[in-house]
Amino acid sequence: MNEFDRRRFMGQVASSMLGVTAAPLAANALDADKAGSSSRKQVIYLFMTGAMSHVDTFDPKPGSEVQGDTKVINTRTSGVKFGEYMKKLAGLSNDLAILRGMSQETGAHGPGQYLMRTSYKEIATTSHPGLGSWVQRLGGRISKKLPASVSIGGKGGSPGYLGAKYAPVPVGDPNQGLQNVKMPSYLKEDHFDRRLRLTASIDQNFRALAQNNQHVNGYDDLYREAVGLMKSDGLKAFDLNEEDDSVRDKYGRNRLGQGCLLARRLVESGVRFVEVISGGWDMHRGVFDSMANKGPEMDNAVGSLLEDLKQSGMLKNTLVVIGTEFGRKPNINVNVGRDHHPAAFSTVLAGAGIQGGQVYGQTDSDAFYVEDQSVSVQDFNATIAKAIDLPYEEEILSPTGRPFTISNGGTPIKEIVG
Repeated sequence: MNEFDRRRFMGQVASSMLGVTAAPLAANALDADKAGSSSRKQVIYLFMTGAMSHVDTFDPKPGSEVQGDTKVINTRTSGVKFGEYMKKLAGLSNDLAILRGMSQETGAHGPGQYLMRTSYKEIATTSHPGLGSWVQRLGGRISKKLPASVSIGGKGGSPGYLGAKYAPVPVGDPNQGLQNVKMPSYLKEDHFDRRLRLTASIDQNFRALAQNNQHVNGYDDLYREAVGLMKSDGLKAFDLNEEDDSVRDKYGRNRLGQGCLLARRLVESGVRFVEVISGGWDMHRGVFDSMANKGPEMDNAVGSLLEDLKQSGMLKNTLVVIGTEFGRKPNINVNVGRDHHPAAFSTVLAGAGIQGGQVYGQTDSDAFYVEDQSVSVQDFNATIAKAIDLPYEEEILSPTGRPFTISNGGTPIKEIVG
């Protein structure tokens, strides 16, 4: 049973006993894990699942046959060019670090995404924590009202062996916000509290037997957090109806646009790590038609997010990441698409003190292979950790006693984070 299924099962059990979908097994409010920790930097990780084409976005090759129908545009950074659909991001290029030297070994979506999120290859014997869980474990939480980590738009990283306490709170559709956390109209707060006490009483003997069980304690923390959130005004952060229509229109009335807007609201309210998942990048067919839709959607959403964070002053302490599992083959296939290509791809970093206005890494003239300044996934994740002041070399032991780190031995890129 995976983390999402466990959450759903426990929610159904709670619903039958307490009258709500997300309910705790104890009456205590939110347990603030390391609240007020020294590092207060936050992360918005925008994951383009399906594998975003580097040639059509951040590593175009003007004059080469591989460029195909995607035109090339200049950016504000001298000598740096983007694909034609990255217009807004081109205007923000001096705030961006473009990593064109990314590569990895696997060309399968699941293992590729797992590696990007965890720094480790997927194996049957160990479930590794995703970045959001690592950030919470190493840096703690900021808000006492809101969760430390939220995933929007799909299945994000898992807490792995860290347990449910470090699992991200899932939001499927950003337009709907956090579902099933409002108290039913027929249930008054004193009645709700009475049900909590009754449930805790029923569970008392089991709690005594399982007091040292990591998984049981993790779910207790999860449920305490749910009750604290239900009783706080923090729920407003999840409600996009609080935003003016003009703002929602600016970001784009699509899942990625509204996901970026929700991510902005959450970091403003103190969520430490937000992952926004955007599908539709697996362009084996009709890549140019697909890019004409997905390209402007991403450019507008991410550009609006960066503009707002910059205007509010939050960008200096918020790291924005554009990631994907691998690239797409530069040559066009018979279906006018691009196939999987792990040998070279691009990612982007902005904010949190990173050195913008630069390109790190270089591919060959047709974007097939990395020629200079190669970046491993481990180095990329170490750079993320360094940018937000986390100890990227600190070891955490799994339940079996094996040591793991957030970057699996990766080295931060000094040209980007100093």
